[in-house]
Amino acid sequence: MAIGRLREDVHLYNLPKRLANQTLAPVSIPHQPTGRRSTARQPTAIALLSGGLDSATAAALAIEAGYRVIGLSLDYGQRHRRELQAAAELAPLLGLAEHHTIAVNLAAWGGSALTDTAIAVPSAGVEAGIIPSTYVPGRNTVFIALALSLAEARGAQKLVLGVNAVDYSGYPDCRPDYLEAFQTLAELASKAGREGRAAQLWAPLVSWSKTRIVQEARRLGVPIERTWSCYEGGERPCGVCDSCRIRDAALLAAGV
Repeated sequence: MAIGRLREDVHLYNLPKRLANQTLAPVSIPHQPTGRRSTARQPTAIALLSGGLDSATAAALAIEAGYRVIGLSLDYGQRHRRELQAAAELAPLLGLAEHHTIAVNLAAWGGSALTDTAIAVPSAGVEAGIIPSTYVPGRNTVFIALALSLAEARGAQKLVLGVNAVDYSGYPDCRPDYLEAFQTLAELASKAGREGRAAQLWAPLVSWSKTRIVQEARRLGVPIERTWSCYEGGERPCGVCDSCRIRDAALLAAGV
């Protein structure tokens, strides 16, 4: 499906009820110092924060619900390292309790336009059913596993993911069956899971269009201008890569 033909109300799939029907119940709790484990009175969520619009909006939704949110960003050798700067700037603006950035060098073996400069970043549009060259082998599996580790260390109840319907057009690790399978893994692969306390994956944007994400970001007060979506490695958005084009179309449709 070409980018120019995306509709505001497009929903490419439905998330399984086990994940889609989860909600974060609002809570009212006092702030506690960074680094403490959560208690029954203070639920905690781990949010994967890339520095992009989607992950920032997902984190803001968890914060709005009253959760103590810990952000986790990954330096994986991506060509668009500018997103890490965006994540660092967003963390205090969103009100994260903690923010961690750790290095996992997926560029060591490349295999993606995002980790290998010899592979061009696509700009021809998103085509349904085709996995684009911006897919990074195993990236979400590595990222969510690290988030699960942090969640268990902090006693967190939720793993907040910014995956959404547009990404589903190509990426295999943004699909509902993948998320469902990882939830099962989380329950089997951790002490907390074996004790019936596994962190639950929460993907609030999964069936939303980009335009709706922009609208929700504005409602939540997310500083959209501080988020970063461009896949190229420059200091300014290129405006022509698929990610830039999808973002720009959504901003226009939302009247931003």
